[in-house]
Amino acid sequence: MDTTTVDGVAGWAIGLMENLGAPGAGLAIALENLFPPLPSEVILPLAGFTASRGDMGLLDALLWTTLGSVIGALALYAVGAMLGRDRTVAIAGRLPLVKVSDIEKAEAWFAKHGTKTVFFGRMIPIFRSLISVPAGVERMPILGFTALTALGSLIWNTIFVLAGYQLGEQWSLVESYAGILSKIVLGAVGLAVVTFVAVRIAERRKGRHAPR
Repeated sequence: MDTTTVDGVAGWAIGLMENLGAPGAGLAIALENLFPPLPSEVILPLAGFTASRGDMGLLDALLWTTLGSVIGALALYAVGAMLGRDRTVAIAGRLPLVKVSDIEKAEAWFAKHGTKTVFFGRMIPIFRSLISVPAGVERMPILGFTALTALGSLIWNTIFVLAGYQLGEQWSLVESYAGILSKIVLGAVGLAVVTFVAVRIAERRKGRHAPR
């Protein structure tokens, strides 16, 4: 594949990796965490493809992309911890391509499932990044947050980097299948959040009508 013909996010990521090597892949993933519309489903397979060409080591690609995930997550954790819930949501509402509703869904999921959402959230599109915000707002212990983020990110990154490595020039196939999987996962998460909210509303109404 002639990488000079690739544009968009893929072309931008290729430029980082060509100029910086494996650290460029890590930087791309760190930015993906800070700006969720940047798709890791494109960047990670592309890092694997780049490794298959010998432009970077496969282990280096895995280590640097995981480090980038952790750094990006810690940055969002810090935002949530320093600004608090209301100011963070207010700022997010002014950012292009960032939906306040996505942050609210991440908050509800975190409230329902607790700290384990940090681990599993690293493997769910959009929530991968945004789950760090409620973790910061709630001041989840930083060591536990970092460990769960690193482990969840390593699993997610390994799957996509290895897929790109094995597919070589057909790395873009990963994005197609990941898109289908993302819709299924997001649908399931959305249903879980709606159910959680409905149960909470029902509990409050029941409490109001309880005999005193």
